[in-house]
Amino acid sequence: MIRAYRPADLDALYDICLDTGNGGLGARHLFDDPRLLGHAYVGPYVAFEPDLAFVVENDEGVCGYAIAAADSVAFEERCDRDWWPDLRVRYPLTANANRVVQNIHHPARVDPVLTLDYPAHMHANLLPRAKGKGVGGKLVRAVLERLEKGVHVHVRHHNTHAIGFWEHLGFRVIDSADKLVLGLRL
Repeated sequence: MIRAYRPADLDALYDICLDTGNGGLGARHLFDDPRLLGHAYVGPYVAFEPDLAFVVENDEGVCGYAIAAADSVAFEERCDRDWWPDLRVRYPLTANANRVVQNIHHPARVDPVLTLDYPAHMHANLLPRAKGKGVGGKLVRAVLERLEKGVHVHVRHHNTHAIGFWEHLGFRVIDSADKLVLGLRL
């Protein structure tokens, strides 16, 4: 079943983020704090744009999500103002800070040229028990129906499964520098 996100889903989404992190290989072993990845890559989306958050649920519980920000530049500004400051205190930047903590202190910025055609961005993650059943595409389309102009996603080059998933939904490579950027005009 695909449905709108509810605040009671937050812990499940954080767990899914952790279990699908590291390019889909799972990241639980990489973090001392299992909530860090969710704080960075789920929390601000469901806090600031809950209307663009959907989950897939089966008999075992929530097993996937798709989340988005309609205006990437405005979203980054809001995170700078209302999300990152508390996390910067909780996760200080030290000499041996991991990549996620570094990103909390120095977040990447969306290319303004990219946002002319693809102002929104999104993330989608599914646990293995939800894959191969067609629900991933339906989940993403639930979010796409609420977006207006265009949307982009970032995918690591080695995550060929995710690249294939997005391309199957009509996304096309628009940049391939550090991470692969795929976009879809709506």
